[in-house]
Amino acid sequence: MLIRDVRPWGGERSDIQLDGTRIAAIRPHDPAATPAAEVVEGRGRLLLPAFSDVHVHLDSTRVGLPFRPHTGGPGVWTMMMNDRENWRDAEVALPERVAGTLERMIAHGTTRVRTYAQVDVDCKLEKFEAVVAAKEKFGHLADVQIMTFPQAGILREPGTADYLEASLKAGADVMGGIDPCTLDRDPKGHLDVVFGLAEKYGVEVDIHLHEPGELGVFSTDLILERVRALGMQGKVTMSHAYELGAVNESTSRRLIEEFAELDIAMATVAPAGRGQLSLVQLTEAGVRVGLGEDGQRDYWSPYGNCDLLDRTWQLAFTNNFRRDDHIEMCLAVASMGGASIMSHDVPRLAGVTDRPGLAVGDRADLLLVDGETPSSAVMDRGTDRTVLHDGRIVADGLEVVTAAE
Repeated sequence: MLIRDVRPWGGERSDIQLDGTRIAAIRPHDPAATPAAEVVEGRGRLLLPAFSDVHVHLDSTRVGLPFRPHTGGPGVWTMMMNDRENWRDAEVALPERVAGTLERMIAHGTTRVRTYAQVDVDCKLEKFEAVVAAKEKFGHLADVQIMTFPQAGILREPGTADYLEASLKAGADVMGGIDPCTLDRDPKGHLDVVFGLAEKYGVEVDIHLHEPGELGVFSTDLILERVRALGMQGKVTMSHAYELGAVNESTSRRLIEEFAELDIAMATVAPAGRGQLSLVQLTEAGVRVGLGEDGQRDYWSPYGNCDLLDRTWQLAFTNNFRRDDHIEMCLAVASMGGASIMSHDVPRLAGVTDRPGLAVGDRADLLLVDGETPSSAVMDRGTDRTVLHDGRIVADGLEVVTAAE
């Protein structure tokens, strides 16, 4: 396949030769060149690595359904109860809306997905199985990892750990945890289950952390101790961690250094607020950082539209970025930063100015999108998109190409 007349990361017009699933050659664009048997016409569009959404709750989606008023209250447990009261009554069955949301994400340019699948005594494995079905339906169009996730905690409802283990036996890729102090109020007991099951089934860990200030740092330090003791360097992701940067500068600097040393990744959903660890400092330190959309128009939040380019704009906006190199860094985080969390075959970002994913030998997971520059593409979020996964076109014009099966 030849991708003709594109601008990698906004650079010079180029022709990209693919050899199966990889980029084989990058040459200056030659309008007179004899086309290959299969040609993708770039028409001068930008060429970027495809997106990697490493924090999405496909199991709670209401994308594509009628908009409903938000009925959740403050706090994780109250929101959790709101979800329980409503998710079974949606206008469309859960497997259909989960699959439809994943399809829409792929159509917008996301070809790597790490999705949560809630497992508890209420839904048991029903939400997990709906996510598995979506992965089976669209697994040829995107890489999908499933995290078994105790959204309601583990210890406060007896039997939850058994369902989590059942999901791991059924093939879950990642073991989830959440707020060891504030939700289960037993951080040691909570982390014993999380890391014990992760060790038993040989999977990675992803901790959902909403805890504030010093308490969030305390939980994080307990996790760091586990990583060291169990030799789980490179196998843990901290998600959200909204306030790890809110205590003091020395604590922030220490955590960033330890995350880099232990290869602990971070997944952000680009929240508002000023308590987060610095995205620039994390990237400069070599910490793996990825982006996700979180829930999408679900019972937790009305936000989310399956477009990670939209969320990239939010990442730049909430960080008050104006410089092109910082906005382009957000694109790198949303694409190859997340890819490096899902696969350690993908290297960490090498600083703020690293623009990876489009070199000879790289995997051909690609996005063609209209825009003058990468920064303008983030600002304008155009719809003239073509998406490739493993060297095949999987979506064009915001529609999935089903013939790729």
